[in-house]
Amino acid sequence: MAKQTIAAKADPFGRDTALDTASILEAYRRWAGIYDTVFGGVSSVARRRAVATVNRLPGRDVLEVGVGTGLALPHYTRDKRITGIDLSAPMLQRARERTQRNRLHHVVALHEMDAEATGFPDASFDIAAAMFVASVVPNPSRLLAEMRRVVRPGGNILFINHFAAEKGPRWWVERAMAPASRALGWHPDFAMAAMFSPEDLARIEIRPVPPFGLFTLVRLAV
Repeated sequence: MAKQTIAAKADPFGRDTALDTASILEAYRRWAGIYDTVFGGVSSVARRRAVATVNRLPGRDVLEVGVGTGLALPHYTRDKRITGIDLSAPMLQRARERTQRNRLHHVVALHEMDAEATGFPDASFDIAAAMFVASVVPNPSRLLAEMRRVVRPGGNILFINHFAAEKGPRWWVERAMAPASRALGWHPDFAMAAMFSPEDLARIEIRPVPPFGLFTLVRLAV
């Protein structure tokens, strides 16, 4: 796999915060064993809100981008057919174990795959949902383009993610954390404009999600 790098916006502290594929894989190799304990709780409300939105939307075929350890998989209704992808083999192994343990027959496939270049045919899914992935991938705009490519006309693209504050104390905290991006495996200072065009920003549906509006649910109709 070619090494991909996206330069972050200028860091007010003057430090390089670029994130590349190798950094992501290494970070999630370390996180795999403790991900559910450390991150599962704080993200559970946002994850369930995203899945509930998927369940209400029309269409059967769902792509979950960045399926991770499979925390969302038990919460989809059984009339959906879920395909999950992730770049991290250790995380995917846990997702497979969860699927088998809980007999999640609505999960039809789990693939080790690059979210920015999936290899699926055009218009393969009714819904594509990326949970906590947008601030992880090297090129967010490429991720969006790939999700748009694999979703059928009339379908939906969903993101649940942390997006950077535009001002205030959280703005400073996020930017102070930005140099740790490589160790964390995600960008604390990730801005929505890094992924969406002005045209998309004008028509997306945005909903803050607890706790404290830390995460945001975004829906884009295709």
